[in-house]
Amino acid sequence: MDIEPPTTDEVDELADLWVALARDQRRYGSRLLAPENRDHIRDSIAHHVVAGGILVARDTEIVGFVMFAPEAGQYEQDAVRGVVQNIYVRPDRRGEGVGSALLERAESMLASGGIEVVTLDAMAENEAARRFYRRHGYDVHRVELEKRVENDNNSKEET
Repeated sequence: MDIEPPTTDEVDELADLWVALARDQRRYGSRLLAPENRDHIRDSIAHHVVAGGILVARDTEIVGFVMFAPEAGQYEQDAVRGVVQNIYVRPDRRGEGVGSALLERAESMLASGGIEVVTLDAMAENEAARRFYRRHGYDVHRVELEKRVENDNNSKEET
């Protein structure tokens, strides 16, 4: 298996894989609508291909990908941070070390660019993903809380 940058010809295939990722994350409470965001993520993937912030794992086909970039923010911080934005491995290839290889290469590339700390998000209910990241040295840094509020579009009885 090779870990390498994708070509611009593979942007549509990667967008389809992202849709599969987003669709899968809905079972853990993600609010992202998968097909409805395909055009947006396609543009983002194309940007990452050109900027060098995406890698694919492939043998005879793409079996996974990771997107990453330096953190863009307006606040001064005490560490230069990078972000792993998406990591996906086809379900039939999980457990083979593909995700580990992708994550380790993304971390290495971020570090070689001066990044000191890598951050990423995982759905709170996705225990398998959280275990995976803990095995790779990630620990909880910040917790996002959410509450449904009553308004014209929904009522508390709907939850």
